[in-house]
Parts: sequence; structure tokens; C-alpha cells
Amino acid sequence: MSATDTNQKRWFEFVSLSLLLGLAAAIGALVFFGWLADEVLEDDTRHFDEVTRAAVHQLATPLLTRIMRGFSFIGSTLALTIGSIIVVVRLARRKLGLEAKLFALTMLGGALLNVTLKLAFRRTRPVPFFNLSTPETYSFPSGHSLMSAVFFGALAAILTARIKRKRLRLLVWIFSAAMFLLIGLSRIYLGVHYTTDVIAGFTAALIWILIIRFVELRAKRLQKARILSK
Repeated sequence: MSATDTNQKRWFEFVSLSLLLGLAAAIGALVFFGWLADEVLEDDTRHFDEVTRAAVHQLATPLLTRIMRGFSFIGSTLALTIGSIIVVVRLARRKLGLEAKLFALTMLGGALLNVTLKLAFRRTRPVPFFNLSTPETYSFPSGHSLMSAVFFGALAAILTARIKRKRLRLLVWIFSAAMFLLIGLSRIYLGVHYTTDVIAGFTAALIWILIIRFVELRAKRLQKARILSK
């Protein structure tokens, strides 16, 4: 067997394993989301939500409140929409058309998923802290958490695919995770979401990103198989 054949075999094995692991992770996340949603609908998470909200609120200081409001704005529809446009344009200008389309599809699909889930569960918002006005949308899941996890997760995946240094790739993932985790925390801190809303938002984002990744790897595998068959 030639070196080329060996490399091709390893590539197909890697893609196959990635597909299986991604599918297993997506199914696991979906099962967890279903369980969490059922607990929320039956109001079995009320004690957990109240205790965690109170614990986070006890950390409040004027400076921390300003910081949390800043992170909350970063996860807002306005900020993420502007950020998404910038990312797509930059990718397109760098001749990364496939990545630009996948990123746009990921964000648009995430937004549609967020609206669909909110309308499906129709959970009433908690009373916000700091005299903030109550958002008009439903509470479950947290849109800030879902969309920021999709944005930073997809962006990190695109960036790390082109970074050779392992330490730098790790730093990119740590930064991305820290951003969407802090955005989710800010929603609990400000009192506009229950803790389970934020957890559900992260879980829904994970499911959606894994689905997109599954489709991407499947498409690449089929594309390479066609090329080899010619």
C-alpha cells in the first residue's frame, strides 16, 4: 500500500470516527435537553433556579453589574448580528466561501431554533434584578446563551482548523468558552433568566453545532469519495 493510500485510509477512518462521536454526543445532548425541558414544564426545577439565582445575586457590586451588563450586550441580537456579518464578510474576502456559508447557516439556524423553542415552551420570565425591565420574549431557553455559544463555538472551530500550534488552538477554545459562559452567567446575574434557561440554551447550541459539524464532515467524505472514484 502506497503512502497516499495509507493517508487516504487514515483520513476516512478519522472522518468516520468523528461522525460517530459527533452523532453520539448530539443524541446525548438531545436526551439531556428533553429531560431538562420536562423538569421545567413540571416545575421541578423551581428550587434549583431560586437557590442558584439568589447565590449569584449575592455577588452583586456596582462594578460587577456594569461588567455583567457589558457581557449581556455582547450576547444580544444586535451585537451578534453585527459580529456575524463581519465574520462572514472577512471569510468571504479571504476566499473561504464554504466556511462563510457554513457560519451564516449556523447562525441563521441557531436563531430559528431559539425562536421555535421559546414559542414551544412559553416559559414566563423571572422578575429581573437591578430594576431592569422584563424582556418581552419567553424565558426558555436563554437566547443570549444559545446564540453566543453558537457564535463563539462556530468561530473557534473555523479559526482552530487553520492553526497548527496546539497551545494556540487551546487558547482560542478557552477564550471562546469563557465568552459564552460569562454571557450566560450575566443573564442569571441580571435576573432576566433562570439558571435552567441558560443551561438549556447551551445544550441546544451544542446540539445544533454538532448537527452542522455532522453534515459538514458527511459532505466532505462524500466529496472526497467522488474524487477518488474518478
